[in-house]
Amino acid sequence: MAIKDYKALANDIVKNVGGEENVDGLRHCVTRLRFNLKDESKANTDTIKGLDGVVTVMKASGQYQVVIGNEVADVYDAIVDTTNLGGDEASGSSNNAPEDDDRKLADKAIDFISGVFQPFLMPLAATGMIKGIVAILGTFGLNATNSGLYLLLQVAGDGFFQYLPVMVALTTARKLKMNVFTALAIAVAFLHPALSTSMTNDVLYTLFEGTPFASDIYSTVFGLPVILPSNGYFSAIIPIIVAVWLGSRLEKWFKQRIPSTVNSFLTPFFTIIIAVPIALMVVGPVATWAASLIGVFFTWLQGVSPLVFGALLAASWQLLVIFGLHWGIIPITYLLLAETGLNPLGPLMQISTFGILGVLLAMLIKGNEKKLRDIAIPGAISTLFGVTEPVIYGIMIPLRRPFIYAIIANIFAGAYAGAMDTVAYRTGGLGIFSLMNMIDNEGNLGANFWNVAISYAIAVAIGFILQMVFPVNRLEEELPAEALAASDASGNESSASQSVVSDAEIAVSAKEEIIASPLVGDILPLSAVADEVFASGALGKGVAIQPSEGIVLAPANGTVSVLFPTGHAVGITTDTGVELLIHIGLDTVNLDGRGYTSHVEKGQKVSAGDLLVEFDIATINEAGYDTITPVIVTNTDNFTDVLTTNEPVVARNDYLFTIVK
Repeated sequence: MAIKDYKALANDIVKNVGGEENVDGLRHCVTRLRFNLKDESKANTDTIKGLDGVVTVMKASGQYQVVIGNEVADVYDAIVDTTNLGGDEASGSSNNAPEDDDRKLADKAIDFISGVFQPFLMPLAATGMIKGIVAILGTFGLNATNSGLYLLLQVAGDGFFQYLPVMVALTTARKLKMNVFTALAIAVAFLHPALSTSMTNDVLYTLFEGTPFASDIYSTVFGLPVILPSNGYFSAIIPIIVAVWLGSRLEKWFKQRIPSTVNSFLTPFFTIIIAVPIALMVVGPVATWAASLIGVFFTWLQGVSPLVFGALLAASWQLLVIFGLHWGIIPITYLLLAETGLNPLGPLMQISTFGILGVLLAMLIKGNEKKLRDIAIPGAISTLFGVTEPVIYGIMIPLRRPFIYAIIANIFAGAYAGAMDTVAYRTGGLGIFSLMNMIDNEGNLGANFWNVAISYAIAVAIGFILQMVFPVNRLEEELPAEALAASDASGNESSASQSVVSDAEIAVSAKEEIIASPLVGDILPLSAVADEVFASGALGKGVAIQPSEGIVLAPANGTVSVLFPTGHAVGITTDTGVELLIHIGLDTVNLDGRGYTSHVEKGQKVSAGDLLVEFDIATINEAGYDTITPVIVTNTDNFTDVLTTNEPVVARNDYLFTIVK
């Protein structure tokens, strides 16, 4: 039954879980509100179960779960609008929710780094392109003295990079849930002109002379040296992140101890007056030395075998992007530029785009499937400008072999770029615009620029040739055979025992609709699911599948009506009005998307057999979660019955159940 008043239900739920003060965290999955309560005994469970719009209440995984059904997102939004709870709908998790202590340290690091850098990457790319234009103008003899246009573009491009610490401080503060303006006060101290002016004084002595950590000392505090990097802290990254982290810890400590009447100004006062000196005296120098070490390491690595180094990074970059691991490398490029003025990773990161572009161009010439061309045409354009996600998830991963072709192309192109010792002089433009980054700081189109351009051409050419010689031009070609309608050796249709869904079967009766299996695996009754909400049939009739492969296809023609951001659940409303829910695993919302890749968007039209989601069974199992997947008809009450298959095992596209209307 549809919920008539979301706000009323939201208020009733919050009231009966013990009020806002009893809620430690709130998130939602595809069917449930998941509360972390301070004291579960304060919750009026029976009252909540009786609320109109609540299916039931579950207590599992240390959470108090209120089962709503398909309208859970609306109820969650109503709670966010009327309380101080939740509010992070993009991720499906509350800002108040405690972190999952079981998450791997690497996952937390990647999440933090992406949270810091992702918000400003596009403006950074845009201003980098402007810097590239300035470099080109410099080749015509223009400079800030003789050209007003040059001056305007120079400040437009350089401004963002000069004050990058401010951007980093802002995003870091948001990630750490710190007062943004307190964080900015700490960051801008690093940029104060007085620090640069102090470096015009006579050198008192040199610390660590003769080592990579050598630092000239111009002033002291109580006899302790004030260590400043030779280029100052403009464009600094790591010192700012660590300084803001320190500030966030101090802020939290003072907030808990300073009386509320004076907390609003004394907390930032003590935070800033303690954090800034420590940051400048300790954090800044240590972070600067760490950056020097990173620069030394990558210089050494490149020196061991530039060819192998180039081949490996260029070949693996798109794979790193898919898993989000590239966020661990992007900050290193900024460190290298700040430390040496050169970024040997830049060309290799961009090469990976052009291997994909070559494959796409071959598909456009030789491909004959409309669906593939519909993706490849705009995909080739976006790839040319450095945006590869649409084709990665729409073509490369589903087809697999073209992705391998692109990787092979990138190996050869990366090897060439590495052997030629190519570098980027700045960050900025992506794809074809990245060539601007390869123009040196004097504006010369030297050997470096042309070698990078040649490496891009190598990647395009090899990717193009491989796809032309060994073509994969239909989305169906690389899907497992069981996903297609089978036929025997004589060309006759498969036997009835295989229960493969055909158009004739779907049209067998206006009063019945056949639903195909979206997965390969063992069939189990819903009662076998270790979750009472599914096992009881409270959300609707259906079956459970214990998957043996991590691919989910659309079971019927329809529209994606539910898609949780973490990818662990997807709902399809068929063209005839059947509402299907495919919930991949139990309590897998806690993985926050780890192990899942969605290939569709909410509201997208899909055809039976389209790829919806890919998931890594091993990753999910290693995290301690069961991948058993309920496939249910959530609007069961609208139909006479749901008849399920009697087969113990199904393949994708096999008969799963019949909707009797």
